[in-house]
This record gives sequence, C-alpha cells and structure tokens, in this order.
Amino acid sequence: MNTKIVLASNNAGKLKEFQQLLAKQQLDILPQARFKVSEVEETGLSFVENAIIKARHASKIANLPAIADDSGLEVDFLDGAPGIYSARFSGANANDAKNNQELLERLHDVPHEQRSARFQCVLVYLRHPLDPTPLICQGTWEGRILTEPQGTNGFGYDPLFLDPTTGLSSAELSKAEKNTRSHRAKALQGLLAQLSQ
Repeated sequence: MNTKIVLASNNAGKLKEFQQLLAKQQLDILPQARFKVSEVEETGLSFVENAIIKARHASKIANLPAIADDSGLEVDFLDGAPGIYSARFSGANANDAKNNQELLERLHDVPHEQRSARFQCVLVYLRHPLDPTPLICQGTWEGRILTEPQGTNGFGYDPLFLDPTTGLSSAELSKAEKNTRSHRAKALQGLLAQLSQ
C-alpha cells in the first residue's frame, strides 16, 4: 500500500524529480494542485522556515502528510544571494530566463575563480499539519557559475551551474546523473534514511 504524501509545490520539474527519486519507496507523491492548495507567502528568513510554512499549509488543506522543500542558489561573490529569493531574483515578474539574465549581469567581468556557488535544499516532512517535530534534511551541491547558459535539461539556474566533478552544467547532466549528485537528491537521501528508521 503506497503512502500518499502531498508535495507543497506547483513546480512541475520538482514534482517529477521527487516522483522519480521516491518511486521505489512506495511513497505516492501528489501535487498540491490536486487538492486546490493555494500558494502560501514565504515569509521566513531561511530555507528551513519557508519549507515548514509551505509544508504546514499543504498538509492542513490536503489532510495528508506533506513534503516541502525550499531551495536556492548561493553565490559567494554576491554574499549568498539570491539565496531564499532565488525564484524571484529578477523582481515581481521573475521567471527562469530573467533570473539567469540577472545573475549573469551581476557577475559580469567577475573572474572564474570568484564565481563559486552552491545549490542548497532544505526538505521538511510533516506527518500532519501540527507536527511539532518535523523531519528536516539538508543537501548542498558545490559548483561555479558559468559565463553563459549551457544545456537544456533541468530548470531554474541549472544551465549556469557548473558541476566541477563532471565539468558539465547541471542542465547538461542526464536525469540519472543529476539524481546522484544534486542538492535535492542529497536532502532526499537524508529524508529516506530518517523515514526508514
């Protein structure tokens, strides 16, 4: 019997990633849209606060356990920006293309060795909306920011994020490769370890 869990996100890319990574665990990951869960304002000051806000909101409306992640890109030259504002880095009408353009403009003329960055993912699992002890897992993926987009896989900042191990951008990696090294995969592995205890 599969355990039904609502994913507190409307991001189709994230949903697909979670479904692939959790398929073997008999966990049925359902999009929050199926339960008419509205977007909730992310008023937290950290990835973990925002993930908890989203998970509680989705769990309450769907009446199911919930998983939420808050993830983003931290660029050292920009003092950790865009960070928790990664999805809306380029302003009110932000989208992936505009965010990537904004990042490239801010790093214009910054040399390769100063373009260090990392993807961060904090995952939260709530058994129910009032769960006082949510499971919290974090994953980090170190890399560098490229000077132009490379690759067509993935979403978000993937075309600009260089994985130093492979020498490829995140958007050039196959799904299988990305699912072994990404920040989200690492956080999920931590979550699965906790769930299986």
